[in-house]
Amino acid sequence: QVQLMESGGGLVQAGESLRLSCAASISSFNAMGWYRQAPGKQRELLATITTGGTTNYADSVKGRFTISRGNAKKAVYLQMNSLKPEDTAVYYCAADRVSIVPGGAEYWGKGTLVTVSS
Repeated sequence: QVQLMESGGGLVQAGESLRLSCAASISSFNAMGWYRQAPGKQRELLATITTGGTTNYADSVKGRFTISRGNAKKAVYLQMNSLKPEDTAVYYCAADRVSIVPGGAEYWGKGTLVTVSS
């Protein structure tokens, strides 16, 4: 059974940083990524990274967030800098054997809450 487990969420003030981590139970994914969902809003794909290291970012986080993968390809990280109150959401790790798209992915974590106070 594939499992993804996020960690690193919490409460920070605007302008501060957080680093989210996601540990996978296997390493056979080509793509891993991060989504978020704020209360009353649709789920948003934030960033993806492939086994080859290709990254993509949503415009809303480009230049502030950085996605990376662990050497064993079983972990993915999201470094979030210059956080804003509008970044408050539940953040989900996702993984797929092929690719991650805005519509979804094969495997999901349970989410970690990030709250940014003004």
